[in-house]
Amino acid sequence: MTGKTGTATTVVTDKNTAKSVKSGSLDVFATPMMVALMEEAACNALEGKLEPGQTSVGTEVNIQHIAASPVGASITATAEITQAEGRKISFALRACEGEKEIGSGTHMRFIVDAQKFMQKLN
Repeated sequence: MTGKTGTATTVVTDKNTAKSVKSGSLDVFATPMMVALMEEAACNALEGKLEPGQTSVGTEVNIQHIAASPVGASITATAEITQAEGRKISFALRACEGEKEIGSGTHMRFIVDAQKFMQKLN
């Protein structure tokens, strides 16, 4: 599983700006939305690797958002599996606007049985 990558892409719109999601006051790509895009990429890296009935849940995110992106910009996140220890999967994350890196970091997910996980909440 190590080395497998997943990607996710979005366009910055009025709906995913810092001003819109209340993580700031500017019309630029919001940090929480970048994190969500990175998590989507991590989920995509696991596609086809889980058993029926399994899913993954995010447990840790450590990122830096180093450059702003305006409305209209296309953002692509990439997640690479760096380690797989039983149910614990670690990822290296990167988000780019074109060739320009706007964010990077690490992420951890755990593989769980979806039904059992949801039953614990009830």
